[in-house]
Amino acid sequence: MTTPPSTEQRSPTTTSWVVAGLSAAFIIAWSSGFIGSRLGTQTSTTLNLLSWRLVVLCPVAVIILSVTTKPKPNTSRRMPAGWKQQVLVGLLTQVISTWGAVAAIEYGVGVGTAAVIAALQPMITGAFASLVLKESVKKQEWLGLGVGLVGVALAVSGDLGAGMAPWWAYLLPFFGMLALVAATLIEARRPSQRPIAERLSIQVLVGAIVFGAVAVFTGQFVGPHLSESLFWMTVAWYVVFSITGGYTLYWVVLRRTSATRVGALIYLTPPTAAVWAWLMFGDTLNGITVIGFAVVALGVGLVFLHSSRTANTDVEQTRGKAPVG
Repeated sequence: MTTPPSTEQRSPTTTSWVVAGLSAAFIIAWSSGFIGSRLGTQTSTTLNLLSWRLVVLCPVAVIILSVTTKPKPNTSRRMPAGWKQQVLVGLLTQVISTWGAVAAIEYGVGVGTAAVIAALQPMITGAFASLVLKESVKKQEWLGLGVGLVGVALAVSGDLGAGMAPWWAYLLPFFGMLALVAATLIEARRPSQRPIAERLSIQVLVGAIVFGAVAVFTGQFVGPHLSESLFWMTVAWYVVFSITGGYTLYWVVLRRTSATRVGALIYLTPPTAAVWAWLMFGDTLNGITVIGFAVVALGVGLVFLHSSRTANTDVEQTRGKAPVG
């Protein structure tokens, strides 16, 4: 009888295909947030929309937590191990990062300008990954990150500088980007052993409490009528694609690759969102935008081509050292 190959024995080609599939799904799901924002602002305020997209998930989150954290007999009622980290990650991702990006556009920052600021994340993630996580970021990876940033700037060049926002509004997407970098580094440095559904449930509850409290305090938490189909379609869009799909895949891909490489995938989300907008709203794609998309793809390819070569080299070295027989 033959035993199935262990994780260590798995073919690097098979592993690469799995990572590629997860990465592609992540890019599509993550970019859907731009479309959700565009749909939602047609029927509701930003704060109200950001509150409802998490509030509707609260019952599901509570059920998941009640199943995954059954208390053991004769144990204290302390917070389960790892929950504090997930509360912090929830504040960084579901609150600060999301609000920073959406609020900047609400206060007049151009969508393209906000996208370029958010696209600084891979460069900053790579820099901190080499310092905090001791990840070895090679020259080819730095080159790929730089090329990707240029590609994003080209793709949104028509919108750069658009808008009449006050100077402080440009800090909002910057702080939102830093929040996502911080959450990425926290999860990469101390990978949680809790189930992904449990971690995401905690993050959702944290975001729902914060956004809900602020919306109620400011009088913006309004329950739309059930007949407002566009609003509820937007909420469902956020729940299925952006939260359940986007954030789940973000942490899964991070666990399988590295902070630098999952950050590089962010470069592909603005071009993907542009294609979404072209298909759904009839937005135009000019020549310079398409060239920018190609440059972005080249930059991300440089990062992942190097990582693939490194992985294959490591596997070959491991096989060479393994005992025979």
